[in-house]
Amino acid sequence: MQYLGVEYSVKHMPELDPDFIPFGVWLEAYARGAEKPLTIALERDQGKISVRETKIHGTPEMAEADYRYVERYVKFLLWSIGGFRIWICGDSALAQRLQRAYTLTGERAFDVQFMQDVYEVPFEVIDCTPEQLPQANESSVAIGGHMEGCRIGFDAGGSDRKVSAVIDGKTVYSEEVVWHPKTEPDPQYHFDGIVEAFRTAASKMPRVDGIGVSSAGVFIGNSPMVSALFLKVPREKRELVKTIYDRAAREIGDVPIVVANDGDVTALAGAMGLECGSVMGMAMGTSEAVGYVDAEGKVLGWLNELAFAPVDLFEDAMADEWSTDIGVGCKYFSQDAVIKLAPRAGIELDSALTPAEKLKVVQNLMEKGDSRARRIFASIGAYLAHTLKLYCRFYDVHHMIVLGRVMSGLGGSVILETCLSILNEEYPELAQKVRVMLPDEKTRRVGQSVAAASLPELRKNA
Repeated sequence: MQYLGVEYSVKHMPELDPDFIPFGVWLEAYARGAEKPLTIALERDQGKISVRETKIHGTPEMAEADYRYVERYVKFLLWSIGGFRIWICGDSALAQRLQRAYTLTGERAFDVQFMQDVYEVPFEVIDCTPEQLPQANESSVAIGGHMEGCRIGFDAGGSDRKVSAVIDGKTVYSEEVVWHPKTEPDPQYHFDGIVEAFRTAASKMPRVDGIGVSSAGVFIGNSPMVSALFLKVPREKRELVKTIYDRAAREIGDVPIVVANDGDVTALAGAMGLECGSVMGMAMGTSEAVGYVDAEGKVLGWLNELAFAPVDLFEDAMADEWSTDIGVGCKYFSQDAVIKLAPRAGIELDSALTPAEKLKVVQNLMEKGDSRARRIFASIGAYLAHTLKLYCRFYDVHHMIVLGRVMSGLGGSVILETCLSILNEEYPELAQKVRVMLPDEKTRRVGQSVAAASLPELRKNA
């Protein structure tokens, strides 16, 4: 196989997507013969800087391959790590082309606006010399793993909110309440719902030592900088959103609170259940949600928004409606992947159904032994195997836990079986290093109250 003059090999393609060009496989092939050094640095909040050394070909005949590689590599770094400033050192022509792309009128306008919303500073790409290149400044953060004391665990979902009262690791009360945050423009609605959940859980314990919150979105400290839950809240009320969890905690008293991305909390649950680190959690649901804890059980302070990170280089791949980019994770590891592949398998889905209902139709067919549905889930399993090769270039993964509604039932079993089969046949070294699995019973049990554990160790009777 060839793409932009680079020969690469894939033995087991997704049956329903033969045009799939796995970025991780192509990237490895591209690196052969690349000799011109290139350094990329990203700056994010609190002066944190990540630096990556790579190489390009740097020849006229490989100019398009060089740009495609660097543009996709930078895009992956941006959505895995995060940042508002990118330094490119080693090739001015590539840097200047990226500068044109990463503007509010360029092809990466969505990325620019998103990162400006997260970090609240202008986004820029800098063509720099080695002397101007900043030094790496990384730091990981312990988000918990402790269960002692009286804790509240709160999970803020898009259709329901879940709260648990946890005493010394045992859930003594939990409830789910339907709410509609995505359609509500008044932040008071959100605030009242959060406070009500906190108070309900607090009433079930003799005291509250701490509160752990899990939610989808991008957080700086405890502030939701970008979150679909507050999609309809006007920008002029942004400050009320940024302080919403800290203010809600004060309604309970002088109680410590930590807010964490739900992907990282999932990875924390996995690390606690497995009693080890280097764990990536991937939830395939409405979108793709990813979290990661390192070998020490700490989070890296990265965005981990891999739903918007590239996995497929095919230039006519389906575009994501929100980011407008093609070949990004949310179209391969979510209910959208099932819906995308259904007509290719010969399954016509009623357009009047919601995405969740369409997924259910395909899952019901799978439960009945429909071979067309099986081909869909097998293709997603192939996506996962080839993409794991990419993810492991950016994360030190020893355990990957895959979950979410797409992974439920027989379809999830087919995804996992296909992934493991391809890993064993095509990437045996990767299969030896990484254990890919569904959450076991212990991890599921821990996960029921893990948001409450997303705090540092508490002082006794704090």
